[in-house]
Amino acid sequence: MAISSSLLYPSNPLLNPLFPNSSTYFQSLKLYLHDHGLNPNPPPKTRRRTSSRFAVSSSHSNPKILKSNRRSRFGQRLSPYDSDDEDEAIDDDWLDDDPGPDYDDDKLKRKSQAATNGYGGGMYSRMGRKQKIINGNGKDKEAGKSSKNKYRHLLAEIDVDEKWFPLLDYLSTFGLKDSHFIQMYGRHMPALQINVSAAQERLDFLMSVGVKNKDIKKILMRQPQILQYTVENNLKSHVAFLSSLGIQDARIGPIITATPSIFSYSVENSLKPTVRYLIEEVGIKTTDLSKVVQLSPQILVQRIDNSWNTRYKFLTKELGAPRDNIVKMVTKHPQLLHYSIEDGLLPRINFLRSIGMRNADIVKVSTSLTQVFSLSLEGNLKPKYLYLVNELKNEVKSLTKYPTYLSLSLDQRIRPRHKFLVALKKAPKGPFPLSSFVPTDESFCQQWAGTSVDKYLAFRQRLLLKDLAKKYERS
Repeated sequence: MAISSSLLYPSNPLLNPLFPNSSTYFQSLKLYLHDHGLNPNPPPKTRRRTSSRFAVSSSHSNPKILKSNRRSRFGQRLSPYDSDDEDEAIDDDWLDDDPGPDYDDDKLKRKSQAATNGYGGGMYSRMGRKQKIINGNGKDKEAGKSSKNKYRHLLAEIDVDEKWFPLLDYLSTFGLKDSHFIQMYGRHMPALQINVSAAQERLDFLMSVGVKNKDIKKILMRQPQILQYTVENNLKSHVAFLSSLGIQDARIGPIITATPSIFSYSVENSLKPTVRYLIEEVGIKTTDLSKVVQLSPQILVQRIDNSWNTRYKFLTKELGAPRDNIVKMVTKHPQLLHYSIEDGLLPRINFLRSIGMRNADIVKVSTSLTQVFSLSLEGNLKPKYLYLVNELKNEVKSLTKYPTYLSLSLDQRIRPRHKFLVALKKAPKGPFPLSSFVPTDESFCQQWAGTSVDKYLAFRQRLLLKDLAKKYERS
């Protein structure tokens, strides 16, 4: 029985890129075989098959005839041979090739399925078996290929072990991208070598004690080592320590988010001694300890003895501040122990002096409003001072009675309330009362404006838009 080229290579869109003109190709092949003393028409070799499809032996008996580097338009390397042996071992090295950015796995599956169902036998049966491998025993290789493609940019930046892919996939669910993994790699590469199940156990525990899912990325960026800390020997003991300070369960998560490095400090050798120092040396009351830690969790992981001693000595020498006042400052605003003396405390003390405050006034203001040391000079303190004396017609000494004025928003509260009372002709004569800025909007409207909150809010909105337009014109 003569086998025509049309049966060997029926028209199929999947194979057209490989054999654009099968008839011409077959005739050229016969001429090549004839010129090299080979029989272009060997007797057909049939075999018994259990399926209804017929089988033919391949005419391509010499592997040098066909180019072995042919690829489909999807980028995979294709074998030049047909096969009709269902049990033969199929070389699936092509699964390791990078298919490129235009690769569509679903499209390839549909095309190969159409080839198998539509024609059967030969090349199509081989492709069908490859598809089975993808869906069956080749799942691991398919996953590996998919991960390589997914992290191709990461692979170009750092040395990534394929064993890390499951962990990277898991961490990606928290919003981590290649750039984040590169940062983690630079900060603490061993964190990426953790088994994914162990990492999941640890992050699940953190979320069970109040850490928000959206904050996991932030924590890992700051402290990737946290993936290595075991639940039983580390995480639980640190959470129990925080609870022992009187911190409510609802506050545990935010504290961990703010200071994930707490897990790298020994509870017995570092954290507990720090707490004892705060109580015994600084003078923080035990009842205030939980509030201090919540306001500034970093206080647990810094050199508290050095931080306290240098700032205590500075405030005592510079302002003559009594110890009790400094303890009150730390209790109200423990961030004080983090502020630089040269760039933070001293410039603000000098500013308050420059507007006429004496050291005793500064101590009084800073004890009541310790966060004054955190306010911007140019963007906050100076504009409020100028508005105080030029618009409100107040003297500097009024700040010792109402230091809260310095913490209020000039654009959102001070100026709108002042202008609103002026517009209503209800502004008192003489210095404008700073006490009118303290209450809520509702209380302000009832006690001072005698009008509805809606009317005040509408006025404030118009004022803000007007100020914004002026700033835009100047720019």
